[in-house]
Amino acid sequence: MGKALVLVSHGLFCEELKKSTEMIMGPQENIHTVGLLPSESAEDFRAKFEATIEQLEDFVVLADLMGGTPCNVVSRLILEGREIELYAGMNMPMVIDFINSQLIGTELSLVESAQSNICHVNERINNVDDEDE
Repeated sequence: MGKALVLVSHGLFCEELKKSTEMIMGPQENIHTVGLLPSESAEDFRAKFEATIEQLEDFVVLADLMGGTPCNVVSRLILEGREIELYAGMNMPMVIDFINSQLIGTELSLVESAQSNICHVNERINNVDDEDE
């Protein structure tokens, strides 16, 4: 089935990112979410994260923010010797590119994917207008 994707974030961002991605890509049973709720501690989040990955053999984790509690908790697991591939700064293009790479069986640089999908739209529009002249 390929790698699973685990989205971690503050609040419900990870769940909503999954839902928004599914509007474009259809249902994604191989994407799991773990949100840190305001009432929860880092230890609560760690327990939820570990329960989520317990059933997964091969997975990648995308976190919302470098230095935030969700990313730090997963980083701590890596420092403790866990084999976890973790990226911070997740966005929808990264999730879609991950899904597509799993569907067609290609390797993907998630960092390049995230960076290449950021653009100043006004500048892009102006460049198109300049080419038309």
